[in-house]
Amino acid sequence: MTKGNLTGLLKQAQKIQEKILKAQEELENIVVEGSAGGGMVTVRVNGKQELVGLVIAPEVVDPQDTEMLEDLVMAAVNQGLEKAQEAANEQISSATGGLLGGLTGGIKFPGLT
Repeated sequence: MTKGNLTGLLKQAQKIQEKILKAQEELENIVVEGSAGGGMVTVRVNGKQELVGLVIAPEVVDPQDTEMLEDLVMAAVNQGLEKAQEAANEQISSATGGLLGGLTGGIKFPGLT
């Protein structure tokens, strides 16, 4: 490989890295919802995998059956986290033009775990 090709490759890698960093910064602005129990519990999760909202319908709050409420909250949070991960992956893929598509081998990028 010639020096010119290597320099060009390094510049290209630096541009991709900059795009990934910018995309990671924008993840906070991506917000998805997860719900359970037909909408009785709804959560909002951002692209950084942070829970940013939780709504529990009053009729699902039964002091005698907290286990059901716990299950609904866990299901809604897990659904929200899954959707947020998908959205984050799409954001990174978009930023890199799909270049990293099959090359990541399951590697999770910082801010996307």
